[in-house]
Amino acid sequence: MTQKIKWLIRLSYWAYMFYIYLTVFRQGGTFSFLLLNTFLGYLPIEIALHINHRQSGLIFYLLIILWLLFYPNAPYLLTDFFHLARLNPFDPQTGLMNFDLHIWLTLTNILVSALSCTILGTWSLEYIAEQILLKLHVTSKWLRNGLITFFILASSVGIYVGRFLRLHTAYLFLSPQLVVNDLMQMWNPRMLIFVLFMSIIQMVVWVCLHCYLKINSPTSLKDQAS
Repeated sequence: MTQKIKWLIRLSYWAYMFYIYLTVFRQGGTFSFLLLNTFLGYLPIEIALHINHRQSGLIFYLLIILWLLFYPNAPYLLTDFFHLARLNPFDPQTGLMNFDLHIWLTLTNILVSALSCTILGTWSLEYIAEQILLKLHVTSKWLRNGLITFFILASSVGIYVGRFLRLHTAYLFLSPQLVVNDLMQMWNPRMLIFVLFMSIIQMVVWVCLHCYLKINSPTSLKDQAS
């Protein structure tokens, strides 16, 4: 990824978060959480932009760990769609959807946050896995896909922790004992089923993005032209 594209991503997120701050966060209310959630979803993308296999081992793996801790915040935004239920978009008498532009603006804001963080976060899955293999001087596709699957499963556990235990990544540094206790007690069949559901969603996004990148790669375009 070129520096130009990296700065385009950064400036787009900063501009969008500034917009959310002015139009949503300062107003307070139900959807003021969107600013913090978008920022947390953006963090693993920003961290991924700083990771390169040519870095020293210590810096490289510290950044990988930091990325892994914050990565679940990206697909976590998909669960924010449940907050739309508070808007009551359907007329109780007719059962038809109300034409309320405020509702559609809120949907737009959540969609922009959720889709951008999920898609670019999924890109970071591919990128991080590739950088790890380059660091290890390994070219195995099975290992690459295994790493991505592990990251997705770990992310789904992180989404459960954030959504139902209400533990943010920062709590690992602020109250590690509390986090460890909650993590030890959370394992049960219902939790594992939720992790499976979220993993399926992330897998679908990853496969779609992988196919898109594969189709639009320079090698694939040459094959199509020949």
